[in-house]
Amino acid sequence: MTETARMYGGSLYDLAAEEGLETRILGELEQAAQLLKANPDYLRLLSTPSIPKKERCGLLDEALRGQVHLYVLNFLKILCEKGTLRELSGCARAYRLRYNQAHGILEATATSAVPMTAQQTQALHAKLEKLTGKTIDLKTKVDPGVLGGIRLDMEGTELDGTVQNRLAALRRDIASVAL
Repeated sequence: MTETARMYGGSLYDLAAEEGLETRILGELEQAAQLLKANPDYLRLLSTPSIPKKERCGLLDEALRGQVHLYVLNFLKILCEKGTLRELSGCARAYRLRYNQAHGILEATATSAVPMTAQQTQALHAKLEKLTGKTIDLKTKVDPGVLGGIRLDMEGTELDGTVQNRLAALRRDIASVAL
């Protein structure tokens, strides 16, 4: 995430928090980011410098007026005017981080070799909430390369209990033994 995205996303969060609209703005901002990601030609059009800024902002206005809160629409127009619309996903991420921090939410990703059952996911979720004292936003991923066990990533902290990691540690131990 760039400094520009952090600054713009944080500023939008401050405004939304002041008005008590954090949750609504978060959802609409993430939807707008997904919309532009799914339509790269539209993003390219809105980022074309040869098209006057007023026209590009008019296209945003035409497409989104009444669909999103005025703060989100105006935010998108500001990004369009500044030529930084490609930073939208970073802005949404910065907003999400500020939102999570303010609401005691911790994002976690559990990676396993095979899909976790609903019961396993629920048990892991409950245990993480008990350990951290925060609300956990748990996502699961499957990576056959881990061979077994679970690798847990929680906002920059990695807990690796995978077979792949244990084998790598064993390899290092064997390699360090001097004969």
